[in-house]
Amino acid sequence: MSKEKMAYLSEFYTFDQEKPIPVVIRNYTHADFDELIEIQAECFPPPFPSELWWNKEQLHNHVTLFPEGALCIEVNGQLAGSLTGVCVQFDSKHPSHKWEEITDGGYIRNHDSQGNSLYIVDISVRPKYRKLGLGKMMMQAMYQVVIQLNLERLIGGGRMPRYHKVAESMSPDKYLDAVLKGELRDPVISFLLSCGRTPVTIIDNYLDDEESINHAVLMEWKNPFK
Repeated sequence: MSKEKMAYLSEFYTFDQEKPIPVVIRNYTHADFDELIEIQAECFPPPFPSELWWNKEQLHNHVTLFPEGALCIEVNGQLAGSLTGVCVQFDSKHPSHKWEEITDGGYIRNHDSQGNSLYIVDISVRPKYRKLGLGKMMMQAMYQVVIQLNLERLIGGGRMPRYHKVAESMSPDKYLDAVLKGELRDPVISFLLSCGRTPVTIIDNYLDDEESINHAVLMEWKNPFK
C-alpha cells in the first residue's frame, strides 16, 4: 500500500450567488495556526467546550505526523475553514469508539501510516462562508486523498446538534431515521449525507457534547476503487 507524502493544492472558483470567487484548497502549515484556532472558536461557541478547540501542539502534530490529512480552504485569500484527518486501522466488526480514543484527543500521535481508513478528526468552516459549500469541497478533496493513499474508506463520527431538542421523545436511532426520511434536518448529519457519507451506526458517549447528548452517527465514504 503506497503512502508516500504528497502536497495538496487545488485552485478553482465557487459562486457567491452569481459572482465567481477564487478558492484554494491546500495543506495547512504552522503559519496558519493562529487563524485555525480563531476558526474553531467561531465554529464551536458555548456550550461546546472551549478546551476541545485546537491548540498549537495538536496542530503541530497534524502538519508533521500526517500533513496529507491537514487541509484548509481559502476564499479570496482569507482562511475560511479546515478539515483534519488521521490514518487508523478500523475494524468494521467493532465500530464503537470514543472521539478521544480514536483521534488521541486531537493530537493524532496514534497515526498509523499502514492503517486502512482515513478518520475525520474535525471539520470547521467560518459561519460567514457556510453558504458557499466549502465544507463539501474540502470533503471531496479528502476523498481524493483516500484514493491517492489507496485506503478503504473515509470515516468519522458526525455530531447530532439538534438531537437535544427531541431527545425526551425520540431515541438517537429514531432521530437518525427521521433525518434519513427527510422528516427532520440536522445541520451536521444532513450535510454529511449531502457529501456522500452514509451512516454505519450510532455511537454512544462519543464526545462531551450537550447538544448531541454525547451521541454521534458514524458515517463513511467507501473508496470506489477498492
